[in-house]
Amino acid sequence: MFKTHAKYHLGQVVRHRKHPFRGVIFDVDPRFANTEEWYQAIPEENRPSKDQPYYHLLAENDHSYYVAYVSEQNLIADYSGEPVEHPDIDNMFGQFEDGSYAVELQMN
Repeated sequence: MFKTHAKYHLGQVVRHRKHPFRGVIFDVDPRFANTEEWYQAIPEENRPSKDQPYYHLLAENDHSYYVAYVSEQNLIADYSGEPVEHPDIDNMFGQFEDGSYAVELQMN
C-alpha cells in the first residue's frame, strides 16, 4: 500500500530548487498524476520519482506568470516574506500573511 505525507500545504509560497521561479501551492497530488508524455520530456538524469507528492503552483519568474507542476524533492519553502504576484491568486486565496495565503473555500 502506498502512503505519503505532503511536506508543503495549500497557500504556502515555495521556490524551485534548481530553476529561478517561485509560486503558491493551490493543489497537491499524493503522487505523480500528469501525463507520461510530460514525464518523459524531463531529461532522464533530472527525472524525479513518481512516488512522491507533486504540487500545482501559481508560479512566476522574472518574465511571466504560469502554472507549474513540481515534485516535492524539487521544492523548498520560500522565507522571503514577499507575496507572489500571479494574477490568479485573488481568485483562489485570501490575505497573504507569514509566508502563506489564506485558503478561501466556497461552498455551494
